[in-house]
Amino acid sequence: MLNSLVSLLAFIVTLGVLITIHEYGHFWVARRLGIKVLRFSVGFGQPLWQWRGRDGVEYVIAMLPLGGYVKMLDEREGEVPPEEVDRAFNRKPVGSRIAVVMAGPLANFLFAIVAYSVMFGIGIPGTKPLLDDPKPGSMAAAGGFQKGDLVVAVDGVDTPSLSAVMLALVERAMAEDVIRVTVIPDCDFRCAGGESGSLGQTRTRTLDVRDAPELSGAALVFDGMGLTPWRLALPAVIGQLTPGGAAERAGLQAGDRIVTAGGEAVSDWQQWRGLIERHPGQPFAVRIERGASELTLELTPDARENERGQRVGFIGAMADIPEDLAENSRVVVRYGPLRAIGAAFEKTWDMSWLTLRMLGRMLIGKASLENISGPLTIAQFAGQAANAGVLAFLSMLALVSLSLGVLNLLPVPVLDGGHVLYYLIELVKGSPLSEAVQNLGQRMGIAVLLLLMGLALFNDFSRLLG
Repeated sequence: MLNSLVSLLAFIVTLGVLITIHEYGHFWVARRLGIKVLRFSVGFGQPLWQWRGRDGVEYVIAMLPLGGYVKMLDEREGEVPPEEVDRAFNRKPVGSRIAVVMAGPLANFLFAIVAYSVMFGIGIPGTKPLLDDPKPGSMAAAGGFQKGDLVVAVDGVDTPSLSAVMLALVERAMAEDVIRVTVIPDCDFRCAGGESGSLGQTRTRTLDVRDAPELSGAALVFDGMGLTPWRLALPAVIGQLTPGGAAERAGLQAGDRIVTAGGEAVSDWQQWRGLIERHPGQPFAVRIERGASELTLELTPDARENERGQRVGFIGAMADIPEDLAENSRVVVRYGPLRAIGAAFEKTWDMSWLTLRMLGRMLIGKASLENISGPLTIAQFAGQAANAGVLAFLSMLALVSLSLGVLNLLPVPVLDGGHVLYYLIELVKGSPLSEAVQNLGQRMGIAVLLLLMGLALFNDFSRLLG
């Protein structure tokens, strides 16, 4: 119940913030270009709150937080007093109208840049990109990867963390070519990456993805290529607990050692985690050592969806990792102010281009339509990010914001990109498209959006129902 409430609140905050930013982009540019704004609405449907500002604009927060709009003075939507005709949207030059329409998506991109700048300035925590033995017979094994390889670059792009490696491999896999991965061999978590030695100590491994199956997600890339992150051999001892999580509800405490679970002897944390993941929503008995005594508790893991879309269990507990080992396994990607802004621009561009390429691959059948997610999945990830901390939630906001920016620029009527397309055609032919053609385009655009929304909801419910 608590997790559902957190997910709902995080979802509302996510959409509320990003929709407001998007619509404010339209609003701000329209006002600067002398266009009269009548209404600024966050959400659709029945207004929950509305008020009129000193600027004469009606501000509205509506019931359905799945979008918003800025209503401007326009002769196509009603009678305009003669003295205000020059403030009507439709009377402005084509360039001004394009600027107003483009301002919404650009505001989303700007928010992502600001968010990433803050994150890079504070420092983004991650795990060192250290690899374990590749899967036998995989392309990673064929490419010469070995246990102890520390990845420092993918096709010349620096990869300071494991997540950076995954993102670089997703992007390069779409090129369907041979990927060259620079590694420092024979490392462990005490190996400090590029600082541990000269360039003469690096080796080049290869991943031939020319005939690989679909590799469109971080988990799919690692699994499909046969790469395995380094796994710590940790004892099955409970460390930090998530308040209200399944572990805490069952009575587990930090320092508890797991002896048996579901009648199975537990030897390490990896085995314990696998057992939990195989029992989403299913109760089982857990025998623990707590100090000098042994106790038996009943544990029911919560359920969530993993990166592959599978329903797995989780309990809200971390392993008890020795401090020196934990410190050596972590990496923090942090830059000074100017470099942080530059890195934020690069990150926003890379993620936007990756999103666009993924959409293109789905369109031609090279990526699964199951990658399309709807509001239920967004709510789930928003809740998980909120529980993970401020930086994780900010990262999720940035990702959803730039995704909204990319989607809104697609040349689909009813989206901002569709309006830009109409105006570009008007520039070329010297006059607007006929009202009949525009109405036909609007109906087609609505049909496409309804189809995508239906597919997204279908994917959402399919994931929820396992």
